[in-house]
Amino acid sequence: MTRQEAETIIAEARAKGETPDLRKANLSGADLSGADLHGADLSGADLHGANLRGANLSGADLRGADLRGANLHWADLRKANLSGADLREADLYEADLRKANLHGADLSGADLHGADLREADLRGADAETVLAALGVKR
Repeated sequence: MTRQEAETIIAEARAKGETPDLRKANLSGADLSGADLHGADLSGADLHGANLRGANLSGADLRGADLRGANLHWADLRKANLSGADLREADLYEADLRKANLHGADLSGADLHGADLREADLRGADAETVLAALGVKR
């Protein structure tokens, strides 16, 4: 799916007052930088290697999404549901993850430097992995 196709789905859903449905969408490698995806249902979506730099994903449902190697630099992920998401090697540098649900998410090799994790749910996340992603030396 291209950015234009995704934006069309989002615009049509919002015009009808519905939640944009991008469940299980293949957006692997897509350039979605700066896209407004707030509140969208992206559960199970393939966003492997996608560029989501500066995207608005606040309140988005990303349960079980494949975000391996995705660029989420400066992304707004406030209150996003990332439970069970695969965030291995993702760039979350200075991402806003306040109140995000990261329960059971795989953060192996992710970069969380400067990320705002206030009130984020990190249950089920490996403490060593999270500390390493934050750049904390032990």
